[in-house]
Amino acid sequence: MAQETQTNPKPMFESKVIGVSTPRIDGPFKTTGTAKYTSDHNFPDLVYAWPVTATISSGSVTGVDTSQARKMPGVVAVYTHEDIGPLYRTPPAAGFSMIQDERRPPLEDAEVRYYGQYVGVAVAKTVEQARAAAEAVRVSYKQTPLNINGTLLGTPLSTPSMRRGSHRGDAAASFEASAVQHDAVYKTPSATHNPIELHATVAVYDDGRFTLYETSQAIVNHRDTLAAVLGVSPENVQVITRFLGSGFGGKLWPWPHSALAAACARNLNQPVKLVVSRSMMFQSVGHRPAIDQQVKLGAETNGKLTTIVHNYVNHTSMADDYSEGCGEATALLYSCPNVDITSGMARRNVGTPTSMRGPGAVPGLYAVESAMDELAVKLEMDPVALRLLNEPEKDESSGKPFSSRHLAECLKVGAEKFGWSQRNPAVGSMKNAEGMTVGWGVAACSWGAMRIEAKAMVELLVDGTARVTCATQDIGGGTYTTFAQLVSHETGIPLQKVAVVLGDTRLPDGPISGGSWTTATITPAVLSAAQNAVKALVQVALRAQHSPFAGKSEDDLELVEGVVRLKADTSVALSQEEVLRLANIKAVSGNAESRGTLGAHNDYSFHSFGAQFVEVTWQPEIARLRVSRVVTVIDAGRMLNPRTAQNQIEGAVVMGIGMAMFESTEYDERTGAPINASLADYVMPVNADCPKIDVTFLDYPDYHLNALGARGVGEIGMAGVAAAVTGAVYHATGVRVRSLPVRIEDLLVPAHGHEVA
Repeated sequence: MAQETQTNPKPMFESKVIGVSTPRIDGPFKTTGTAKYTSDHNFPDLVYAWPVTATISSGSVTGVDTSQARKMPGVVAVYTHEDIGPLYRTPPAAGFSMIQDERRPPLEDAEVRYYGQYVGVAVAKTVEQARAAAEAVRVSYKQTPLNINGTLLGTPLSTPSMRRGSHRGDAAASFEASAVQHDAVYKTPSATHNPIELHATVAVYDDGRFTLYETSQAIVNHRDTLAAVLGVSPENVQVITRFLGSGFGGKLWPWPHSALAAACARNLNQPVKLVVSRSMMFQSVGHRPAIDQQVKLGAETNGKLTTIVHNYVNHTSMADDYSEGCGEATALLYSCPNVDITSGMARRNVGTPTSMRGPGAVPGLYAVESAMDELAVKLEMDPVALRLLNEPEKDESSGKPFSSRHLAECLKVGAEKFGWSQRNPAVGSMKNAEGMTVGWGVAACSWGAMRIEAKAMVELLVDGTARVTCATQDIGGGTYTTFAQLVSHETGIPLQKVAVVLGDTRLPDGPISGGSWTTATITPAVLSAAQNAVKALVQVALRAQHSPFAGKSEDDLELVEGVVRLKADTSVALSQEEVLRLANIKAVSGNAESRGTLGAHNDYSFHSFGAQFVEVTWQPEIARLRVSRVVTVIDAGRMLNPRTAQNQIEGAVVMGIGMAMFESTEYDERTGAPINASLADYVMPVNADCPKIDVTFLDYPDYHLNALGARGVGEIGMAGVAAAVTGAVYHATGVRVRSLPVRIEDLLVPAHGHEVA
């Protein structure tokens, strides 16, 4: 028995479950090793695939000799572009369907556009045999000149000119007339996602149907996209992602290895497992692009902004257009009458870029907030005071009121917790108890908040448990637990009696796990589904034979702590189990579908805000720079689970430190190969690099966005961190680093005031 869809549940102001720090319900599965990740799946007659990768970055394949590889022990097949079989391009994306960043199917033709592009695949009985066979394939090439030029602004673009984004006033004229001016270029390098879990696909083919066990942050889109690539209908593709070992955006959209594994399974009629190697992670599954950003700020002598100009160019691949969107927050963060944002893409012989945690706003705010810090120095003004002075009353890019904005409070609370009032602005003037030079930096941060479409189903079962299902996925942020909290809140059923089933496209279509949208999206769908399940249970209670509620109406009853009872006389009551047993029904269910805000008419501007305060210590005698302390204050609505929310912010802050001080993918100018393509050579923060992190959430539920007032926190914790770090580095050393990451050699200069661009 199912209830109809309800799309807009009423705001929930109080809860015994929501807002309570709750351990992850999936934690025991992960800590005991019983959680099955993609590469853990094995089937009878399973074989292994290993791609043959190009060793040039620009040119074409002139010949492929597979003769030696085919003779090797255990080899089942070796495929090239000549015999892989039909693989198709996807039609244009519609909503969140058919999205791919690299649109060319694997082995479509003989063209090579980046180092590591797949030019063949070997299949064998063991992964060692498959790898050995792939390495035995001899490929000949006709090379053409490659381009991996690291300079982007001022170089040829993929379009005839820069594209204009948000614009108001006359920025060019106002900048020239500004009393105080700042004009600088900020550079961020290519960066590579390095989740613990490698990208992988296990493909099972049976009589025209594909079952794909995937490392995916968006299983519904993955199903639709792979169906199009394989040339079958979506109902003939099932995608399963029960657990994901993090993705950080790199696993949002399908990559060529998935179609390659599926094609091999189809051709051989055997299950095929393909796990991308760590070095391939630097080549063929996306990365954050290198970006050049010019920021011009004009201000009056009192610090009031008159002009913001933000021009940026990111690299993209030779065949695909990927725009980073760095101006996402620029036009709304501060009050300013004259704003001009333009963007461009420059083609390079690299794999297609993709979203990396905080796409757009994170690198964009590094540039804008760095420029604000430099402007504060020119004005001889406190950088917190400069930001507070330019607080807008509304979103000046759209003219709409913010649904909720408490950036000023974030700055004030953060300054108080950090001890900002004790800051001496003079470069190199502050020391800690150990005698090390201390530098302090600050940055504001912002991230867009929105909902997208989602469906969910909640079942109430005769054994007193509940079951909630949705074809979304938990990428490590706590989605399993949030679903259970929502159902427990609405039904009163204890968390341990709520089963959450995710990660399977046979379930009701769910949202992507990206953009920090998942939490805001699932709230109305799951709450409505639970409410509809409760209504179904109440109707059963009213109609069941020998029911004590005979003659009563639905309005006379309520469900409290898993018990249906009369509102007027709570002694007249039946438990959920008793109701269903009385009616001889195994379960009742409620379904719901919620609409999204993306692309819809909205009366408000939906964004989260925050402030990052960073302390660094500098020891010039031994050339040692560390981030020693971070205070972050976040305004992101109600925290459904403060425990997992804090985990998200802490992890994001550490990634921000990695962006600021460690991470950069380096390309060989001769071959185009990523040359630090390993965890030994690609430097990331480790435990010893992690500072004390103080996280504070402001509690301002955003009921304009959803019934629980919740917004996501996955990405905003990373925004602003890099700018706060480089601001602190300048305060400690006098060196203004405008090209990330900060390198020790940047700081080994004889005098203050040096700039590293």
